[in-house]
Amino acid sequence: SRSDDFTVAMETVTAWAWGPLSFLTFLAFLRQHPARYVLQLIVSLGQLYGDVLYFATEARAGWTHSDPRPLYFWGYFVGLNGVWLLVPGLLLLDACHQLATAQRGHDRPRHKAH
Repeated sequence: SRSDDFTVAMETVTAWAWGPLSFLTFLAFLRQHPARYVLQLIVSLGQLYGDVLYFATEARAGWTHSDPRPLYFWGYFVGLNGVWLLVPGLLLLDACHQLATAQRGHDRPRHKAH
């Protein structure tokens, strides 16, 4: 079915792009590499995009792949999957803050020493 094709395609991107990029981001933070927040931003945005597509696909399908019992639906499906929206969202905001702070410092006029 089309939704299975979508899931396979999305998880392929996750395995071959977001997985290695996440590891690269981890290494960049360990080494204090200047690109660490750019990588954090890219990985977080990619994770959020995949999560939004996941929820949107499920919503369009009428939540047919989820158990309709309230505890399962709200606790497991929405609650636990929501963590995958919350954490990358917070990391995305952090990366934007760090990059904006760095840019602000870079844009500040330089005073010539006499």
